[in-house]
This record gives sequence, C-alpha cells and structure tokens, in this order.
Amino acid sequence: MCCASQLSGTRMIRLDRVRRIATAIAAALAFVMVMLAATPGFAQSPTPLPPVPTPLPSPTPIPVPTATSLDLGSSFLERLGNQASGGINRALRTNPGGGGASESTEDPRYRTWFEGYGISVRTDAQGDFVGDKRKTFGGVAGFGARLAPGVNIGFSVDQSHTDVDVPLALQSATLDLTQFGVNGSVDKGPWTWAFAVVHGSGKVHSSRDTGFGLATAGYRATVDGALTEISYYWTKDQMRIVPKGALEYVRATSASFQETGGLDPFNVGSTTISRARALIGAEIGRYFIFDRKILDLSAYGKFVDNFYQNLGSVQVSLGTTSVIVPGIGESRYGMDAGAAASLSLTNTARLYINYDAKFRNDLQSHQGTVGFEYKW
Repeated sequence: MCCASQLSGTRMIRLDRVRRIATAIAAALAFVMVMLAATPGFAQSPTPLPPVPTPLPSPTPIPVPTATSLDLGSSFLERLGNQASGGINRALRTNPGGGGASESTEDPRYRTWFEGYGISVRTDAQGDFVGDKRKTFGGVAGFGARLAPGVNIGFSVDQSHTDVDVPLALQSATLDLTQFGVNGSVDKGPWTWAFAVVHGSGKVHSSRDTGFGLATAGYRATVDGALTEISYYWTKDQMRIVPKGALEYVRATSASFQETGGLDPFNVGSTTISRARALIGAEIGRYFIFDRKILDLSAYGKFVDNFYQNLGSVQVSLGTTSVIVPGIGESRYGMDAGAAASLSLTNTARLYINYDAKFRNDLQSHQGTVGFEYKW
C-alpha cells in the first residue's frame, strides 16, 4: 500500500514537471512563431509575444525557444506591401521628375533595390513567463519592372538572422530565415491596389540549460503569407495624405524535433498556426526640392485587428508521458507606426531610411532600414 502510494506520488510529480515544461515550451513556441510571421517589413513582423493563458504550477518556468512565427524575422510581407503602396513610390511613378514634371518623362522602366535592416524586440514578463529579448539583422535585394502605365511588379529575397535570449530561464535560440517575395501595384487615378505574397523557410537552433548540461535541438520552420491593400492618394502642392486599408493572412509551421543532451530531453511534435488581420491607417508626407534633388519626409500610423487566430497545439513528451498544450497568440488589437526619409539624388538614384515600430500588449518592436534604389 505504501509502495503504491509512493509510486503514485512519483508519477504525479513527473506528470506535473512535464506539464509545467510543456506549457512553457508552447509559450516559447508561440513567441518564435510571432517572430517569424510579418512580417516590420512587408511582416513584420515579426512581431508581438503573447501571455501564457494559464498560471504555471511552478514559479520557475522553463521555456524552450522553439518553433514557428507569424512575423518571420523582419515583417517582410508588410514591408513589401508598404513598398508597393507607399506615397513616395506612388509619387515617383506618376511624377518622376518632381516639381510637376510630366508623366511623359517617365523613362526608367526597371529598378533594383538593396536594403539592410536591424530589429530589436523586447517582451515584458507576463505571469510566470520571465520575458525575452530578440535581435534580428538582415538584408534584402530586389528587382522590379513597369509592365504598363500604372502597372508595376517586383521580386525580392530577404535573408535574416535572429537571436533570442531568455536569460532568466537559461535558454536561447537562433533563427536563420530566407524569404522570397512578390509584390505589385495597379494605379487608377488617385486609387492604388497593391498586393504582396511571401514564402519563407528557416532553421531554428535552440539551447536549454537543464542544470545537468544543455538540451539542444535543431528543426525547420516555414511561413507563407499574402496581403492585399487599397489606398487613395490625395495631394495638394507638395503635401500628400494617403489613407489605406489592408487584409493580411499568414500561416506558419514548425517540424517536430527531439532535444539531445542535458537532463530529461523532450520530444516536441510539429505545429501549425495561422492568423488573419485587418490594418487601417494613413500616411502623411511632404517633399522638398533643392539643388535638383528631392527630399521626401513621411510618417504613418495603422490600427491592427487580429480578427482570426488559429493557434493550434503542441504535444510534448518525456518517455511515456505526454502533454498536449494549446498554442498562444498575440493580443487582438495593436498599433503600427513609422517614419521615412527619401533623398532622390537623380531621376534614377535614390537613398532612403525607414523606421517602423509595433506596439502590442507587453511587447514593443523597433526596426531601422537603410536602402538604395536605382532605376534604368
């Protein structure tokens, strides 16, 4: 009787430990997924980290940075959408020479661009989750063409590296991600319809200090996203206001993996999450002409509504004991904001810098981008 009671107690402790760590793994999984998806860029995004939905049995959670994300590293999807519908790009498409130049002067038909960016994301402690810090660095190369008056298309590739650090939980992870994107726009009078599509694939490496060595894992993650946006270009003299509305859908997956090393390495199943959201906002800008150069300054703000989130679930196993934990999503509502400066050196060469920020519950993301565009 005593033996049976002791065995039962041991099993309860073991199950409690698995459930505690499994819940933390699911939370971290969702965080990396948010990092993967929108995408400050075309986004990302990413990317907001959600709170753990239920209190953990222990005050010492052991989150394992794993899996997918909907803001895949650099918000590549959003950046492509902004590029297709941005006011400065719209102005240069319809008024390439600046200062009232005729559209007949629009000689350059092709363009190429190169960008470098850095992102800093900080997630506050939420309940038993101790919070984390993420830094992303990457670059973009693209090619675009004017297919017909008012019809434009572009192709680009984004390569990024992200470091995730959860110092209070003694864990870290890295994500190396490659994304391919297509964007386009159609101008009709003051109206512009723009779209962007992205596919990305990356490799995640995680490391968890178990107290008896490191438990490590490596696995693949993918993301697919699409965005459609409609905007209205209103201008007076050298100023413009561009109201915008967009719909975005992103789906991310991560492969199953098994930790190696350390104490009690876990088996974690594959998972899939998806999100649909609406973005409504406006851009305001003004350009200045001096010494045959055009300086354009702009700022934007967007209200974000994540009206659909399918968070999936993840199965975590230790030996014969398994726990299924539901996924975690970001807050439904939030704000995106940013500013940009563009300097057109000639009719064919342009330098630009962008700042993009995301504000969610318990999360802030800041991104800086430097780029060069050349037309011919």
